[in-house]
Amino acid sequence: MTGFQIAGAGIYLLFYGCYLTKMAAQRKRGIETDQMGKGKTGSAKVIESAMKAAAYGAAAAEIVSIILDTGRFAPPVRIAGALAGGAGAAVFIASVLTMKDSWRAGVSRAEKTALVTEGIYRISRNPAFLGFDLVYIGLGVMFFNWALFAVSFFAAATLHLQIVHVEEPFLAEAFGEEYLEYRSRTCRYLGRRRR
Repeated sequence: MTGFQIAGAGIYLLFYGCYLTKMAAQRKRGIETDQMGKGKTGSAKVIESAMKAAAYGAAAAEIVSIILDTGRFAPPVRIAGALAGGAGAAVFIASVLTMKDSWRAGVSRAEKTALVTEGIYRISRNPAFLGFDLVYIGLGVMFFNWALFAVSFFAAATLHLQIVHVEEPFLAEAFGEEYLEYRSRTCRYLGRRRR
């Protein structure tokens, strides 16, 4: 096993391990974390269902690419990918820990959650999605192949569509002025706006 495979497997296990551990912990407390496509109709259902399928496809393509060590780039480029992927896993873990029991995969109209604006959410309205994107980029650079690129790009695109067309309208409706004020000062992915 190469150093890149070890690093890639570590990023993969940290990222998806956090995701699955959080879902299992919430399930024990009676919280249904996976809300993707559930109870939705129209474009919201299509977007969240596509996002779920794309995320599973990306996870499968990543593990196959890591096992086969499909990397094509020079070692310094692959190291940059490892750094991006590691940062993505760290950002994702920080977002999940900060959200506590308000964390969901997909939007739930049935369950009332809090609007989280503290911690990592002070610099990103969507740090979990930022984490996903950094992991997709990082592992994609480390183990580049066209299948991994295509499925990762599609997954990132569906995540963005879910944010713009499902999550943001829902948050504006659910939290009103509180969310609109938060949105006005905090960027969608990274950064704070000057006031």
